[in-house]
Amino acid sequence: MAEKIIATNRQARFNYTILESFEAGIELNGPEVKSLRTGKASLADSFARIEGGEVFLHNMHIAPYEFGNRANPDPIRARKLLLHKNQIKRLSAELSTKHLTLIPLKAYFKSGMVKVELAVAKGKKLYDKREAIKSRESDIELRRIIRNKG
Repeated sequence: MAEKIIATNRQARFNYTILESFEAGIELNGPEVKSLRTGKASLADSFARIEGGEVFLHNMHIAPYEFGNRANPDPIRARKLLLHKNQIKRLSAELSTKHLTLIPLKAYFKSGMVKVELAVAKGKKLYDKREAIKSRESDIELRRIIRNKG
């Protein structure tokens, strides 16, 4: 089955250098899944943290299900990510020694299950961001020149 993308973190690749990415499951309640099926989620400003040997996703906003009842959970609560124990140990060691962070890149449905693509990333400095903007603008200008000549 094809993946149906729910939400993407568009600023992640601009603000961070992605070193490694992997897939993780996410623990959700029933109304949250129904809300995700309608595409009402945001990964902006979200991050993952290892707490007590488990990985939690913070600040992911899932809008309350409009046909739900009092059981609708808090939209920005911390949600547990499902990873293997050896993956968590490796990530914990890597994050603590190299000053890296875990950020979600996208959330999607895969075979009916909600998955999150997590990335081990290093924050970019301001001059790196400026350099990325300059190279992007020069590529656009180059494509424009080629298109007008051809």
